[in-house]
Amino acid sequence: MRTKDLTVTLFIVATILLIPLMAMQFTNEVNWSGSDFLVMGSLLFLSGLALQFVRYRLKNRKSRIIASSAILLVLFIIWAELAVGILGTPFAGS
Repeated sequence: MRTKDLTVTLFIVATILLIPLMAMQFTNEVNWSGSDFLVMGSLLFLSGLALQFVRYRLKNRKSRIIASSAILLVLFIIWAELAVGILGTPFAGS
């Protein structure tokens, strides 16, 4: 994997994390702690690395689409579980 790809992935993750950071400045509805930023940043960064791995390792377009879709599905399920606890696991904080 190239250094440029890691830099782009880090930039995208930082940009996404700026959304809740900025929202916290304007409303009390968003209340993230440092650990929230750490967990979400790790989740986004690892998902980005997994997508880069798929991009470079799988040559077949259909395989890349299926693998990328699976990675994004897992990302969204974990995100939803951490946010509102759709599955009722202990990770949701309940």
